[in-house]
Amino acid sequence: MEAVLISAVSVLGTIAGALVTAVTAARSERRKDSAAQRQLEAQEETARRAQEYERAVEHRRWRRDRCQAAYLAFLQGLGNADRANQEFFRSLQETPSGGALDDTRLREIRERFKEAESLGHAVVLEGPESIADAAHELVGRLGSLVQDVRAYAQAHAASDGDLSGRGAAVHTAGMAYVSEHREFLGAARAALDDSEAP
Repeated sequence: MEAVLISAVSVLGTIAGALVTAVTAARSERRKDSAAQRQLEAQEETARRAQEYERAVEHRRWRRDRCQAAYLAFLQGLGNADRANQEFFRSLQETPSGGALDDTRLREIRERFKEAESLGHAVVLEGPESIADAAHELVGRLGSLVQDVRAYAQAHAASDGDLSGRGAAVHTAGMAYVSEHREFLGAARAALDDSEAP
């Protein structure tokens, strides 16, 4: 009987040992699974953050490209109006005073100015606020220059003797426009550089 009891204790010891081994193995497996799950979640979070960052970078590029296109279109429109205005002013200076007022050229200059002013709306919408303000100032300066050339043209047609004073006003307005143009370019460049920052 003693042998049976020893055998039974041996069997129970073996079973207990197997149970402890099984429980330890199960815990170890759960820890491994839990660690693998945490690692997978961390990888997914890293991937999600990377995607968000890429989307943010892509959005910044898209916004920068839109802003740059709006700024360039605006500057081109202003350039077209300014060139037409300058050409008209030069042609007036090269011809003797008197005669009919060239309403067609004045209308063309006004239309080009209005086109540039309309393109300025896109600049205002794209922003930032500093660029919107600079665009308003630049349009205002060109508008003043266009008005001064119109006044010169009217005085030229009427053979008004004060053409030199009006010519000086056109020159002053032109220099103010050039200065404002430079300021806008600097502000636009700074805004575009800021939009590239991560």
